[in-house]
Amino acid sequence: MGLLDGKVAVITGAGAGLGRAYALLLAQEGARIVVNDYAQPKAGEPSLAQRVVAEIEALGAKAVANHGDVGSVEGGEAIVKTALDAFGAVHILVNNAGILRDKSLLKMEEADFDAVLRVHLKGTYCVTRPAFAHMKDSGRGGVVVNTTSTSGLRGNFGQINYGSAKAGIWGFSNSLAIEGQKYGIRVWTIAPAAASQLTDAMTSDAYKETFTAERVAPVLLYMVSELSGEQTGKTLLAGGGYVSEIRMEMGPGFTPPATFGARDLAAAIDAGKVMMPERELKYVNAYGPVTKSTVSA
Repeated sequence: MGLLDGKVAVITGAGAGLGRAYALLLAQEGARIVVNDYAQPKAGEPSLAQRVVAEIEALGAKAVANHGDVGSVEGGEAIVKTALDAFGAVHILVNNAGILRDKSLLKMEEADFDAVLRVHLKGTYCVTRPAFAHMKDSGRGGVVVNTTSTSGLRGNFGQINYGSAKAGIWGFSNSLAIEGQKYGIRVWTIAPAAASQLTDAMTSDAYKETFTAERVAPVLLYMVSELSGEQTGKTLLAGGGYVSEIRMEMGPGFTPPATFGARDLAAAIDAGKVMMPERELKYVNAYGPVTKSTVSA
């Protein structure tokens, strides 16, 4: 018995890297998979999505390929329709598709900014909306996993477009989790750190050996299976064998007097009543090894 027997999972950007690892593991656990990847097949050759389908079928599991564009409403609807036509349901959605257009702000053109937000943030909306609607109407609920990044939650040089998209996805997930509770739809956000084709030129060999997609996939399996129970609205950082929950927390707080000025605030901050203390913690960076970084607690 697999953890996902009888389930149907839609995974975007599943032709390689993290998406492929997710698809293979979920298939091994009994799920039927829609492997979405925008890369079109070349003449006489299977596409990336079709290659992953073949790998899944070699395991004795079932899968179908889809080459829809996640960044359009029509593409998102077509991806979900592929699942319904092939398997009659959608129980799990993993929004994993993404691109990079890394440049510092003054070198970043509008097209670089728009393209990244279109695939990551708008793509999450375009695919989630029809999948969420099916999960609601079916009365069976489901699980949605969206992909954020430490670049969006903590920042990273040269990734204003990517960081903006990934921070937006985190906010999208937090709100979706609240909407989904009424219908039994659980929502997770994953912040993965793994070597991929997107980051190949920017990562060391040591990083690639440690930060593999296969070391992230079990975290996603936990999220979408019954192992995670009724949990929803949570974010897990996963990479190189390291897993940690990420959440927003507030500082101690300061209630100003009726006559309040900036100097009052400065005094309260100096007294430790507003800001969180600085501390050292592990930082999983998608472009290098685990390092130490001083951040607010």
